[in-house]
Amino acid sequence: MLRFRRFASQAAALAMILAVRAVFALSRALGPARASATGGWLLSKLGPLTPQQRIARANLALAFPDKSEAERAAILDEAWDSLGRTAGEYAHLATLFDYDADNPDPGGRVEVAGIEHFEALRDDSRPGIIFSAHLANWELPAICAARYGLKATAVFRPPNDPAVAAVIHEVRSGTMGGLAASLRGAAFEMHGVLEQGGHLGMLIDQHFTRGVVVDFMGQKALANPVLAKFARSFDCPVHGVRVIRLPGHRFRLELTPPLDLPRDDKGDISVDGAIQMMTSVVEGWVREHPGQWLWMHRRWRPNMVAQAEALKAKFAASATSTQRDFPDAAKSG
Repeated sequence: MLRFRRFASQAAALAMILAVRAVFALSRALGPARASATGGWLLSKLGPLTPQQRIARANLALAFPDKSEAERAAILDEAWDSLGRTAGEYAHLATLFDYDADNPDPGGRVEVAGIEHFEALRDDSRPGIIFSAHLANWELPAICAARYGLKATAVFRPPNDPAVAAVIHEVRSGTMGGLAASLRGAAFEMHGVLEQGGHLGMLIDQHFTRGVVVDFMGQKALANPVLAKFARSFDCPVHGVRVIRLPGHRFRLELTPPLDLPRDDKGDISVDGAIQMMTSVVEGWVREHPGQWLWMHRRWRPNMVAQAEALKAKFAASATSTQRDFPDAAKSG
């Protein structure tokens, strides 16, 4: 029986891989524009039938309490379409980015604002950090970095389905620079990239259970502080990059200038202040193009936020007590 179950599991995994590859083959046959449109149409029809529809509607109600139901519904319709288009475009990532800074093509699929910041990061002989969000086709910035010779490692969360993860990793490997899965031990790999003068790129807009509390879209949320911690440790430039989906199956990438991150009394970058500033940049992006963000993720989790705040207060009280009872030890520490 155990052998049969193992065989059945392997057969199911193989069938899924074949199915995913068949979908990618069909997408390639359609071409980038038709694959994108087909993906958008399909997910616009199927997405509202999934449990993620309820999550997205609740998220939109939290983020935009002043908008009407019809306005929020229109945003969600656009979000499903954008997500479906992104899925349809995966098979074309190798050819989707067609921007050439030396010979810009007004009729090209991609335009880039802030290419001088990419070049400065590439040429300054310093480590650097780039944060982004799940907006439009969020894979394009890593491709842009690779095309312009920026030594960068994209930190990503592997899809839950192994078959999908394998095919997407194959596509990413052929179009991007370094890749680091956000699994246990990833922080050591990320530290090594910066220590060698490389650059880290990471999406920062999703819930992180062991995160710090930030204000995002008028609500408290938990954010991963790892990029802020590295910014403090290496005192390196930090940029944001976003993708905007334009009409006619086109995109605009925008790289911000380096952020002037808040610092503490000692002149070191404040971790809490830095991650809040990055989160605020992302909020501005989402508010500008709400229909291009990934609303289907459980971004706000009040119970976990309350637990994190209680734990932080407990540590603060303990530190205050230690300083009061053992002032000499506190000063020496």
